[in-house]
Amino acid sequence: MGNGILYGVSVGPGDPELLTLKAARVLARCAVVAAPQTPAGGMLALDIARQAVDLSAKRILPLRFAMSRDAQTREAAHRAAIQALRAELDAGGDVALLNLGDVTVYSSFGRIQGDLVAAGYRVEMIPGVTSFCAAAARLGQPLTGGMKEPLCIVPGRAGSDLLRAPGAKAFLKSGRDLPRLLEDLAQAGLLGRSALVARCGLPGEEVYPDLSLAQPQGDPDYFTTVLVKGEEE
Repeated sequence: MGNGILYGVSVGPGDPELLTLKAARVLARCAVVAAPQTPAGGMLALDIARQAVDLSAKRILPLRFAMSRDAQTREAAHRAAIQALRAELDAGGDVALLNLGDVTVYSSFGRIQGDLVAAGYRVEMIPGVTSFCAAAARLGQPLTGGMKEPLCIVPGRAGSDLLRAPGAKAFLKSGRDLPRLLEDLAQAGLLGRSALVARCGLPGEEVYPDLSLAQPQGDPDYFTTVLVKGEEE
């Protein structure tokens, strides 16, 4: 086994200017850049990184992570990604694996890291700007009030019971579950305290500061973040 290091590089939610200096430095030094690729060939994380760092001399390693709800399909894609990464690391090369948002928050990188570390590989994580922080900044509002207010960060599919919990809430990757989430917010009387940002920092960005006044029409985008303010102090 070689001595290659896998770097999990966070690229942020979409705006290439949110890529950190450390992420840019790691990308500059790694000869191989791995990036998720959709079945249609799209590589969004790579597109973002290319706007911040010159990757023209890098070798790009596409990894076809499956977004399917089928467990066997996801498992097969994961195994293929691990095999491709191990081949590069065993050859002694360092690899930068791009990750939308932050590698520590609802990311497929966590399982990859766990499997490779268990197999004896060295893995390092490069943090980045999260979608919920970027969305709050885009809306021009703080995520929380006073220091005593909790903040719940959950995927969009989280149950409506969470809405009764105290504090502010951030629902991430809410596109698939947005109709149900909006209904739950309406029933809880929280639409006026809720805002939404879809495709934050990306082409086609949509911003809704008050969901009681306006809501997205048509098919919701997967990269949708809904923020719910806590009780006013």
